[in-house]
Amino acid sequence: MIPVHIAVAWVSQAVIGIRGVAGGVGLVALLLSPAALAADDPHAGPRADMVETIRTYARHSPSARGRGHLDPRVLDVMGRVPRHEFLPKRPSRGLGWFYDRLSGGKLQYLAYADRPLPIGYGQTISQPFIVALMTDLAAPEADHVVLEVGTGSGYQAAVLAQLVRRLCTIEIIPELGASAAATLKRLNYGNVRTRIGDGYHGWAECGPFDSIVVTAASDHVPPPLLRQLKPHGRLVIPVGGVFSTQQLVLVQKRADGRVTTQQLLPVRFVPLVSKK
Repeated sequence: MIPVHIAVAWVSQAVIGIRGVAGGVGLVALLLSPAALAADDPHAGPRADMVETIRTYARHSPSARGRGHLDPRVLDVMGRVPRHEFLPKRPSRGLGWFYDRLSGGKLQYLAYADRPLPIGYGQTISQPFIVALMTDLAAPEADHVVLEVGTGSGYQAAVLAQLVRRLCTIEIIPELGASAAATLKRLNYGNVRTRIGDGYHGWAECGPFDSIVVTAASDHVPPPLLRQLKPHGRLVIPVGGVFSTQQLVLVQKRADGRVTTQQLLPVRFVPLVSKK
């Protein structure tokens, strides 16, 4: 799930993510929380590199947000959430010759590269920059209730959960949903509610929602999600077909119930699976 215009950065950022930092975590790392930089955390350096890459992309993509930076709270969370914990632990193939050789077939070695990675069942864990951007666009606040459609590995849910009061996340693939729920529970994300079901129809019992983040592409904005969005709420969703250009879209609901939509940048997501 990577913006088309920065696809060329995959190789260089994968190398950064694998090598980490040999000579110290640098200035960016100093801006992260002490917990993320604990001496016994071997992933702190690569995470700091990942955050710096996200900063750089944000500076060069101001049209996606209307400004050349992301919310510092989002970057702080990105610097703390252990992305490697949300990747399959078994060896994985099919990354492509270059990545297979660099990773030895183990996704954990690529955990902090700024690129999407396969998690099984034809699904991926999103590129970190896209996770940060979609989180920022959702404009999360501490008292918010947020819905995520497409739990996947649980990584996006973990990022959002640290910024809101309650995060409800729904996954249509039972195996992925169960695995993500177990990981989130093991990592003590106590404000996350998980569910196996069809995300196209949302989760009315858990809402209404201050914002909704959809992590798979639909050819239209699902009406049930709009109905479950609060006035002044925000919905972030990739819109487009599998073989056509997809656009990351921000939908905002006015107080009178009318909605406005804004196309932000081209992206490539897996399709939204639905039983509708």
